[in-house]
Amino acid sequence: MKAIDNILTRNSPIKLIKPFPDQKQMEIIYKAAFRAPDHAWLRPSRFIQISGDGINKLSEIFYSYCKNNIKNISEEKLKKYKNAPFRAPMIIVLISNITEHPSVPEHEQMFSTAAAAQNILLALHALNFGGIWRTGIFAMNPDIERALGLNKNQKILGYLYVGTPTGKIKKIPSVEIKKFVTKLD
Repeated sequence: MKAIDNILTRNSPIKLIKPFPDQKQMEIIYKAAFRAPDHAWLRPSRFIQISGDGINKLSEIFYSYCKNNIKNISEEKLKKYKNAPFRAPMIIVLISNITEHPSVPEHEQMFSTAAAAQNILLALHALNFGGIWRTGIFAMNPDIERALGLNKNQKILGYLYVGTPTGKIKKIPSVEIKKFVTKLD
């Protein structure tokens, strides 16, 4: 797939099923992730790749967090959060490993991880897989970060749900570029 076509046709699928990328494909995908801009070569991006029984473990972490931290949560909402990890056969947790640095502030390190996430999404698409980036209450959440064994300097920026797109493909709305771009000549 040509690079520009890949970028212009990438979409977040409505539904993802098996198969998901194999280990050889994931190595390529992670190599793409580490091509993201990275001031001072700090390599702040870390990933937790979850599949198989790991999906059940993540579901229990989400469930436990909601049950213990959200007052008056309905059973329906609790079930929704517990089932969230089952939206795809693989999940990649996006983590920014923040390092004290005199010229690279925390936000730049998180931006680098966000750029790595976009590279992952583009690599998935180029390999005929799909990905959906989710955030919500489970991202930037110290309780979830602790439950996943992260250090205090590590922040979850989101979750990439990964698999093979199936079903109806969302129509990508066109964008009138001049509404979003100001020129200073």
